[in-house]
Amino acid sequence: MAKSIADQVAVVGMGCTQFGEKWDKGPEDMILDASVEAFADAGIESDDLDAIWYGTLLTSGSGLMVSKTLKTGFIPVTRVENKCASGSEAFRNACYAVASGAYDVVLAVGVEKLKDSGFSGLPNTDPDPDGTRPNISAPASFSFLAPAYFEKYGLTREQGKEVMSRIAWKNHKNGSLNPKAQYQKEVLMDKIMNAPMVADPLGVFDCSGVSDGAAAAVIVRTEDAHKYRRNPMYVKALTIAAGTGFGAIHQDFDFTSIKENNAAATTAYKQAGIKNPQKEISMAEVHDCFTPTELVIYEDLGFSERGEGWKDTLNGKFDLDGELPVNPDGGLKSFGHPIGASGLRMLYEMYKQFQGKAEKRQIEDPKFGLTHNLGGRPWECVSFLSIVGKELG
Repeated sequence: MAKSIADQVAVVGMGCTQFGEKWDKGPEDMILDASVEAFADAGIESDDLDAIWYGTLLTSGSGLMVSKTLKTGFIPVTRVENKCASGSEAFRNACYAVASGAYDVVLAVGVEKLKDSGFSGLPNTDPDPDGTRPNISAPASFSFLAPAYFEKYGLTREQGKEVMSRIAWKNHKNGSLNPKAQYQKEVLMDKIMNAPMVADPLGVFDCSGVSDGAAAAVIVRTEDAHKYRRNPMYVKALTIAAGTGFGAIHQDFDFTSIKENNAAATTAYKQAGIKNPQKEISMAEVHDCFTPTELVIYEDLGFSERGEGWKDTLNGKFDLDGELPVNPDGGLKSFGHPIGASGLRMLYEMYKQFQGKAEKRQIEDPKFGLTHNLGGRPWECVSFLSIVGKELG
């Protein structure tokens, strides 16, 4: 297992645009907005940066997008892509670069500009090298999780639909409190449960939307963090699990769990010294691309016992005022999913919560936060986990 860099690096500045349909902004505008907010927050200028890691899936193919926008001279800008975890991957690489001692001050920035491209999230855009890959949309791919879960744990279709709708209801309620969310309105349970079908049993409100956005983080070594601010966010664990594709070639694949989530969680908890995530994790931002995905994640990450996630959902365990709040900022359901920006957007919420600046979404005295970002399909994907904290040790 990779060695832990727990408490070796810290985040001293962050920025995040409002997510949505940004017809009046290009990716350069959003990179600039998020980065300038992060620079001001950290009290630095772009000239203070030593290097940049840039996450995007579809927006631009090189680091020139960032270097030209931020006028960073000739410092290295490394573009990374790891499906829907691209923003998280930029953060992970930036943190390791600082921990290695190669750089002192690094920016991680993620962006995606989707609305002008006509990207809808429905067509399958995965490359098909030999013509045998099934042509199946993202909603259809993740819809398999729902009936598998219902059958394994004895839920009727109606019970299962209520559980999925409760997850969407929770995330939209949280998003209604967030001025940076794409959708800032609560949605009634009845409206969610009776929404038009996208991929049975997933209705419209079981699916996250498409949006534009950017987010950024300034990262330094922990020993330097207090030069920039008194309340930095410390990195406790970083990991990404790339799957073997087992589920794509075995018909007995169990759609009630995503193996990459298990692997990433096991490694991250070990790095951070977390023994009981249900008790030790104060809050989490997870990849709620579809509501059954969030349900399975509860159990994959150890927030619920196997087969108990649906009961915990209905009992309010993951509500903003619950025992373990999940997606306090509204999640992908409220923000949409500008792919390269989503992972850093999740970390932005952790950062604000630790500083007591989450306003109406504020969680009381959080100690550890977790972000989870997934890219791919349930049967073959990459799964990213970070654990961050307010204090050293």
